[in-house]
Amino acid sequence: MSEAYGMAKVSFLGLGVMGYPMAGHLVKAGHEVTVYNRTTAKAEAWASEHGGAFARTPREAAEGAEFVMACVGNDDDLRSVCLGDDGALAGMAAGTVFVDHTTVSAEVTRELYAASDAKQVSFVDAPVSGGQAGAENGQLGVMCGGDEGAYARAEPIIDAYAKACKRLGESGAGQLTKMVNQICIAGLVQGLSEGLHFAEKAGLDGKAVVEVISQGAAGSWQMSNRYETMVDGEFNHGFAVDWMRKDLGICLDTADENGASLPVTALVDQFYKDVQKQGGGRWDTSSLIERLRKLDG
Repeated sequence: MSEAYGMAKVSFLGLGVMGYPMAGHLVKAGHEVTVYNRTTAKAEAWASEHGGAFARTPREAAEGAEFVMACVGNDDDLRSVCLGDDGALAGMAAGTVFVDHTTVSAEVTRELYAASDAKQVSFVDAPVSGGQAGAENGQLGVMCGGDEGAYARAEPIIDAYAKACKRLGESGAGQLTKMVNQICIAGLVQGLSEGLHFAEKAGLDGKAVVEVISQGAAGSWQMSNRYETMVDGEFNHGFAVDWMRKDLGICLDTADENGASLPVTALVDQFYKDVQKQGGGRWDTSSLIERLRKLDG
């Protein structure tokens, strides 16, 4: 099999802000890559830029591939590229591996794991964290669930754009870990927003404050990477509020199933709803501070 020699035939489905650079890293790593995107013009542009090939359907992209990677929008988008006559599974041979980088529900992960298993295709759920910058720089955190053998085969391929990649358990464990990630971020960004907003109201220089407190126990990735744009009211630097609300909805639904109490997550989800009402659905998640500014005038 070709990946034993460092090169694999890979297809990549979905060329959004994450998928476009991720697929590019696969080419740079020496893999033979065919892409699919719902808007064919974007797939053509990617192929022109990176020298790979593009296909007009997920099935066509998946035919002959050893690995099929996907990074699309939501549960329905994932089903649409996987299932049906033109779906990737219809073009995948027994023994191939499907790696899903989309953040989706545990329900669709179980569904597609079963559909893949019926075709003797391995399915690895592998949502990512690190945002657009992480994708562009090949520095993503990748949280995986699935069979050990499938993960062992997929990990060297994922390595093309991963800073860290780990199998957390059986199918679905990757998605559950991504939920933990989003739960942690939600409360943290609200706390950072409140702190910076308090600094503004107190007449302090927010940037100068962060230069000091970021070196102590209050420091975080969000603080280091977002404080300047938050102070300046610029919110076009990362993961959109609309997508965060989708993710937090998955977290809250799953918490209803497993009995976990998520009071802060539920509250912050409603705060993001307020941001959407302000017209900020496409702002990045650090825009929670703008909600506070509007509340306090």
